Amino acid sequence: MEQRKHWWNGKWGRLARKDIYLRTNGDQWYVEQRAGGSDGASHFFECDSEDAALDMIRALFNGPDDWRELSVRPPR
Repeated sequence: MEQRKHWWNGKWGRLARKDIYLRTNGDQWYVEQRAGGSDGASHFFECDSEDAALDMIRALFNGPDDWRELSVRPPR
């Protein structure tokens, strides 16, 4: 599975931090919504296309958080 993008809500601390990841594996796209940092709880969404996954991510951005895209290292 390859991670393509990562967004963070800009807040520190286990209770406030949220992350969203966009990943792909072949033709399948995955969105992970995580609350609470690396030890937090995650919800996973499967999407049939990159466009559908990006639509899901835009919907997850709704709310008061100030989302920032973090860089992802290119695959080797």
